Amino acid sequence: MNNIYVIHALLAAALFGASTPFAKLLVGEMSPWLLAGLLYLGSGFGLAAARLIRDRGWTPSGLAKDEWPWLLGAIFFGGVLGPLALMFGLTGTSGSTASLLLNFEAVLTAVIAWVVFKENTDRRIVLGMLAIVAGGVVLSWSGGEGGTSNWVGPLAIIAGCLCWAIDNNLTRRVSASDALFIAGAKGAVAGAVNVWLAFALGASLPGSVTLLGTMVVGLFGYGISLVLFVLALRGLGTARTGAYFSTAPFIGAVMSLVLLGETTSVAFWLAAALMGWGVWLHLTEHHEHEHGHEPMEHRHPHVHEEHHRHDHDFDWKSDEPHEHWHQHEIIVHKHPHFPDIHHRHTH
Repeated sequence: MNNIYVIHALLAAALFGASTPFAKLLVGEMSPWLLAGLLYLGSGFGLAAARLIRDRGWTPSGLAKDEWPWLLGAIFFGGVLGPLALMFGLTGTSGSTASLLLNFEAVLTAVIAWVVFKENTDRRIVLGMLAIVAGGVVLSWSGGEGGTSNWVGPLAIIAGCLCWAIDNNLTRRVSASDALFIAGAKGAVAGAVNVWLAFALGASLPGSVTLLGTMVVGLFGYGISLVLFVLALRGLGTARTGAYFSTAPFIGAVMSLVLLGETTSVAFWLAAALMGWGVWLHLTEHHEHEHGHEPMEHRHPHVHEEHHRHDHDFDWKSDEPHEHWHQHEIIVHKHPHFPDIHHRHTH
């Protein structure tokens, strides 16, 4: 299996996990609507600038007409509803507890991938998801740490996880397209909508230092993280990308304990152990069997390994990645694989 996609998923997790305690610090400075909007605007503006520099000017998105509904749906659930639910939940939940509850995103992502989009799974992945759920139940039942005394905060965070799970499965449908465009478009549209709603409800901009800091957190924690997540979706499939991404809450929890000086209890560490075991089960999965590839045609960056053996009508270097429309012929073989854009077959 290609380890580069695993690295993409883990780096995405690290950036997003680190953003949660910083968002906790900022949540008292402005309304949840405005905070969510500024985080995504920082993502959208930063990635748009990066794309302009990369392409030396504006270039088309490369999305097909039938892919736009998937992207717009992902923007609505993941860019508008998800951040709002998280910011609201953070007002009544400690940063460390909120970080661990974010593991529910991986669980819900996998459930939707299996039930709705028929992505394959195995007992090891299911057992890992059950361990993560058990950890979340322990946290919620204990009421959380740092002053949380009811279910409202944890439930709001889990609702945000559901929104992001829907987003992840919709984004999978466009993951072969330009990751910078996908993440940048989500940031720009979602940020603009949330900021507009915040102003409509009477919010006002914070000071320049807080404003800049919020947008920088958004660029790294929501923007660059999402670019890496889309690249991982391309190579790992939805459920397994979500499984690797579930390392994010542990990074956030550790940073919350260090930066915010929060205290913990036995319930917190029991939940961490259960969730850590679940993540370990995901990271050590091995999937291999004989499978067939049906003919297909698409466009994405690739090199000429066993899945890409086609001719060209232009000059190219055989050892370098390149991108163009290409067709796959029928292949039957056996090797370790994930349900990436070339292995979405039945079992």
